Amino acid sequence: MQTDKKDALNRLATIEGHIRAIRKMVDDDQYCVDVLKQTYAVERALQRFESTILEGHLRSCVPEGFKAGRDAEMIHELAELFELSRK
Repeated sequence: MQTDKKDALNRLATIEGHIRAIRKMVDDDQYCVDVLKQTYAVERALQRFESTILEGHLRSCVPEGFKAGRDAEMIHELAELFELSRK
């Protein structure tokens, strides 16, 4: 789990750096297309971050929830995440 946490924190640090760079680009009146390219990079980085978190959840929290007899709660939670991902 520590490796997953370290990976997640590294990804967040990268995203923060991109956001700061985008903010500076806007402040410096950089070309719109260049700003948009950076925003797309942030979106992809967030998707990778989400995948990392979800995979960790599916590997640890979900099996533990089922073992603890919280089947309905786990299914509801997963369905809720699925719905959120489709919006």
